[in-house]
Amino acid sequence: MKILIKYSFIVVFVGISNFSQAQELQSLIDDAFANNPEIQKFELQYKIASEKVNEVNVIPNTEFGVGYFISEPETRTGAQRFKVSAKQMLPWFGTITSRENYVKSLADTKYQDIVIAKRKLMASVSQSYYNLYTNQAKQNILGENIKLLKTYETMALTSVEIGKASAVDVLRLQMRQNDLQQLKEILEQQFLSEQTYLNNLLNRENDVQITIFDSLDIPEVDFEINSENLSVHPELLKFDKLYQSIEKSELLNQKESSPMIGFGLDYINVAERPNMDFSDNGKDIVMPMVSVSIPIFNKKYKSQTKQNDLQQQEITAQKQERLNALETLLDKANNERISARISYATQTKNLQQAKDAEDILIKSYETGTIDFNDVLDIQELQLKFQMNQIESVKTYYVQSTIINYLIQ
Repeated sequence: MKILIKYSFIVVFVGISNFSQAQELQSLIDDAFANNPEIQKFELQYKIASEKVNEVNVIPNTEFGVGYFISEPETRTGAQRFKVSAKQMLPWFGTITSRENYVKSLADTKYQDIVIAKRKLMASVSQSYYNLYTNQAKQNILGENIKLLKTYETMALTSVEIGKASAVDVLRLQMRQNDLQQLKEILEQQFLSEQTYLNNLLNRENDVQITIFDSLDIPEVDFEINSENLSVHPELLKFDKLYQSIEKSELLNQKESSPMIGFGLDYINVAERPNMDFSDNGKDIVMPMVSVSIPIFNKKYKSQTKQNDLQQQEITAQKQERLNALETLLDKANNERISARISYATQTKNLQQAKDAEDILIKSYETGTIDFNDVLDIQELQLKFQMNQIESVKTYYVQSTIINYLIQ
């Protein structure tokens, strides 16, 4: 299985009018996949786990021994001078294959970590991007409201000159502008912090500027949610891989509880007996050997079998627990997305009514009966509805990102 794999995650671009801006977000996600150090960490862990297959594809070390007789034992054919031996133990049939399969199953589990990390990274990049959009949109709204208040200030100054308003009205409008300017400057600093966070996800310089959507609206139709896809979510598949690795571990345990067979050879050098002449005088000794290693005291393997069974039960419980959590998260995200749509529609209606009220006030100014207290009240309502509308859009797309993480 190769590391470099094309992911088919569907990024939520629904409702984005500018396709180039949608490509910008996808480009950021691609850069994050390529450069994020956490992804690189999991890929290296997978490579290490895969390499371990070569580590376990071995048989026990061959044993060599050399011995020299300090006190040479005499035999009929001569004195024994030194001994050389070699011995090789071999595991039971299929043990090495079982060991390889077990290590491969562990590598498959590590691979799921890569898939999960990439899904989480995609969600983090998308959510941070939507946070930047929300921040920028709020800054734009504050800028528009500051300009509107400046227009009202000019109207108030004119009214003061003709005696239809007081200087207090002008000061109140100016103080309101100061408040909005303060909020705008705070948002600018928060934007830089969020931009730094997103750049760090991409593992690049903190001050790299990020292009943000000009506008973002809630689409008329939501993309379909197929809850059946939740059952094959990588977080759940990881538990399946862990369960399979325990099965491989138990097969290996059974193989290792079997006997080991050893083959060896002893060579003993024998010196000739002096002043004697017979056919086997000084004949060296060669002795082939076969040995068997039997795990008579096998409580270790029985305990390992019991542990494996308990671990499988634990993994099954953990998977069900995580499935319940993911189902809850999906339901919550879906409900919050629906709520965001309802809120957006309400704020749009309220904003239109606030603008109608503003038009009435402007017409009142033409007749010389404007009340600048009403002007400030309407302006505050407009700003509130505009900010809520932006938050509704953000909530919709953030929750869509969560849904996308769960089911795509």
